[in-house]
Amino acid sequence: MGTFYIAPKIGAMGNIRLSIHSFEHSWLRDFLLKRRKELGLSQRALGMKMGVVHSFIGKVETGDRRLDIFEFITYCRALELDPGEVIREIQELK
Repeated sequence: MGTFYIAPKIGAMGNIRLSIHSFEHSWLRDFLLKRRKELGLSQRALGMKMGVVHSFIGKVETGDRRLDIFEFITYCRALELDPGEVIREIQELK
């Protein structure tokens, strides 16, 4: 018999998912919105650049939609940002 893995109980790590109203989420939304405007892009233009509908951009900017890691990378690249640098900035907020 080999060894087996016992999965931790759901929630065993506590609540690591931050609220969309947290300081970090608000900062990120504001940061991405500011960058979009700096580049002179409308929500529709950014959506076209990313290959998504413009309502996706609006939902991200208002906090109605969260980005997974792959969407975050695509979003940053479309805004000519280094995703790693954005993450480092978030880590320095506290």
